[in-house]
Amino acid sequence: MELFLLATLVAFAAWQIRARDQGRRIALLGRHLGKYHIEKHMETLTQGYLRALGEEDPERREQIWNLLGSTEQELCSQFSRLAADFSRAEEQETRVSKLPVYVPLAAKVLPQATFDMRQALALHARAISRAVEGGGAPSQRARAFAVSAELFLMQHTCHWFCRSRTVASARMLARHKTSYEQIIASVLPNTRAAYSALVGRR
Repeated sequence: MELFLLATLVAFAAWQIRARDQGRRIALLGRHLGKYHIEKHMETLTQGYLRALGEEDPERREQIWNLLGSTEQELCSQFSRLAADFSRAEEQETRVSKLPVYVPLAAKVLPQATFDMRQALALHARAISRAVEGGGAPSQRARAFAVSAELFLMQHTCHWFCRSRTVASARMLARHKTSYEQIIASVLPNTRAAYSALVGRR
């Protein structure tokens, strides 16, 4: 009975720590994201890409690509400003555990098993801009896939920061029907190398 009570108390304490920590992270990222319209631009682009790729009329398809150009540039600009803004946050608030699941206080107890969200956002800002600029893509179709992959990976990182890597991967699979591994395989080679080095992915 005493062991059961002790286990219950430990579990409750861990739940409280997790709720408080995740709430703080969500609030921190939310304060910065709230200044921009990044999610709205992402939705416009992903829907626009699908519309352009499904358009059979070449002239109409080109019009859609041209219309999306301004949204791409605005997204790059806003995300770069977000990364710069977030870079001023305190390091103790921006460390992210590399462990697949949430472990209370892991970022403080195991600092060597963490990465810095400030560096991650800076990496994503460069990667998204590079993909929008072309990144060596042989066609608009390939470029659209590259930009989408970069955006999805950035979204995964944000969910990882707020929750855990496992939760982020589950959300990505549910929302976009795409696995974490598929996204990493689809981003530009420079992104994949820099991202893998940052998060300790082999």
